[in-house]
Amino acid sequence: MSTDLPTSTDASLTPRVRLDLAYDGTRFHGWAAQPGTLTVQGMLEDALETLVGQRLSVTVAGRTDAGVHARHQVVHVDLPRSAWERLVRTPAADAGPERDGEQDRCTALVRRLNALLALAAAQWFRERGLACPKGVTDVLIHRAGVVSTDFDARFAATGRAYAYRVVPGGHRDPLRRHDVVWVDAALDVPLMAEAGRALLGEHDFLSYCRPREGATTSRTLTRLDVEEDPQGIITFRVEADAFCHSMVRSLVGALLEVGRGRRAPEWPAELLAAASRESAAPVAPPHGLTLERVDYPQAQEWAARVSQARRRRDEPCCGEAE
Repeated sequence: MSTDLPTSTDASLTPRVRLDLAYDGTRFHGWAAQPGTLTVQGMLEDALETLVGQRLSVTVAGRTDAGVHARHQVVHVDLPRSAWERLVRTPAADAGPERDGEQDRCTALVRRLNALLALAAAQWFRERGLACPKGVTDVLIHRAGVVSTDFDARFAATGRAYAYRVVPGGHRDPLRRHDVVWVDAALDVPLMAEAGRALLGEHDFLSYCRPREGATTSRTLTRLDVEEDPQGIITFRVEADAFCHSMVRSLVGALLEVGRGRRAPEWPAELLAAASRESAAPVAPPHGLTLERVDYPQAQEWAARVSQARRRRDEPCCGEAE
């Protein structure tokens, strides 16, 4: 993923800030904020509220379910100008007029948010009588950058990449228990890979989705690879323009049935063709799933991409990313 974030130089605008972050989803009830429930969005918005003094809402590239992790997630948030300027009262001497302290403020924002997230994590564990190493948090901001208002973390995205990890038989590592699913069976990797190739392309994935009212289940699946590493971990790498709810876990669930020998390799394609919730694919457990990457076009293409994605959402067949 690129480390260069295009910036906005219009100081008259309320700064729109892109945050690139990662999280361990083990103790969270998913991404989306819910009253009285620990969620990634809620924890992040709590930290922002403490920092800027008012409640702000973040927009995410793709919501994740309870127990699902993210190695690379993206959000944007519009910060009040006064709060933004307070992050660094005196820009660095070498900032120059073109920077006007912008990079210094981004650095300060990342540092302060991570400190607040670490304090919140420590408090959560302490309240339950559990130890938490100092400074450690399961939500971590990697970087921040000011972007134009053309950028939308959700609608400007052109693709998402997920990895789902399982280990068959007795190859179990307790240190990976939170992000690798243990399967009590041998798995046929070539057979699962063969079955996955038949699902590539643009299709109605109704049999692999939990549809939302008025939302399309049509998606373009660009990658579904199955590979095994020397440690015996089998990884399903899944990429698409967007995903509907539970789509990745359902794809993996179907392929696992093939890998176990319970279903023929043609079965996942037959499910796809049926496009029916009556014969829906089984859903694999959440903790094996990690959002690995979110893709965006060049800055000059953001507005067009957002417009295209919003039109699709507003059509009768519209939908949301997973």
